Amino acid sequence: MYRGTQLGRRLGGPVVVFALTFVLGTIGYMTIEGWSFGDAWFMVVTTVFTVGYGEVQPLSPAGRAFTSLLILLGVGTISYSLSVLIGSMVEGNLTQRWERRRMERRVHHVRDHHIVCGYGRVGRQIVEEFGREGRQMVVIDVNQASLTDASAAGNWVVYGNATEDDTLRRAGIERARGLITAVASDADNIFVTLSARALRPDLPIVARANQADAIPKLRRAGATQVVSPYAMAGTQMARLALRPSTVDFVETLMRGAEGDLLLEDVRVGRGSPVVGLNLEQTSQRFASGILLLAVQRDGTMHAPPPPDLTLHPGDVIAVVGSASQLRALELACEGSVAAPVVG
Repeated sequence: MYRGTQLGRRLGGPVVVFALTFVLGTIGYMTIEGWSFGDAWFMVVTTVFTVGYGEVQPLSPAGRAFTSLLILLGVGTISYSLSVLIGSMVEGNLTQRWERRRMERRVHHVRDHHIVCGYGRVGRQIVEEFGREGRQMVVIDVNQASLTDASAAGNWVVYGNATEDDTLRRAGIERARGLITAVASDADNIFVTLSARALRPDLPIVARANQADAIPKLRRAGATQVVSPYAMAGTQMARLALRPSTVDFVETLMRGAEGDLLLEDVRVGRGSPVVGLNLEQTSQRFASGILLLAVQRDGTMHAPPPPDLTLHPGDVIAVVGSASQLRALELACEGSVAAPVVG
């Protein structure tokens, strides 16, 4: 919008000069040569655009001098207008390329982020939710207007087709924590999943499915989780009608503001100090005050989990606690730094 307004301002002067050239040229021929309006107008048009049809009527010396001035003014105005148009197009293209390269240099240093493929209606909601959680993300889209909106909202963006390996690499898939493909086409989501799974066999991938028959295909392509926005919306509406208080409670846990209880899932990493400990020992050392709801292992959900269940690498623990308590448990499960005991 800004670039278009700026172009309009730069062209405003030449357009006014061009219009005045036609008006004054017509009046000039009528005054100097005594021609009719039609002859004078036709002479101005052929002169300004240098068509070369010749003079309508023989010109006087004063008329020839006036014609020479009219040619210089008309050709100069047209040349300047074209230079402004071409310069703006080149400048806009170069600026856009420079912005993309600058953004990709910044994305190159991002780690432990999520990649969101597609910034449409579903993608925007995903990005907003990540923003509320304070999580890092990189948005991929082929629509420059969508990326401009995403960048204006403070997000990292990469222009390109997410089905291509090079685009995923530029988004830092080797360093990513997870990937969400929310493109409008099921076929594209399948190709994105295949490409991402080939590049990162261990990467958690959440895929969007618009049609029911796309769900098994996405799972075979390597999606960790498959979500149908329409099916999920229907299920959520039914739950709100049947069990509104329960749904409100769960959503409060998942969206809790600072200081409130939060519902999170924590993955146990290799080298974590909780590996080999049972849930009771883990709770005493690293998760005091946290409620351990369930443990998922190899596709099996243990809910509620027995206190003597020993934790293994790859286990996912569903927990409820405050933000500080959950952060301490996350650090312990990641094994990257020593986790303090929460009292």
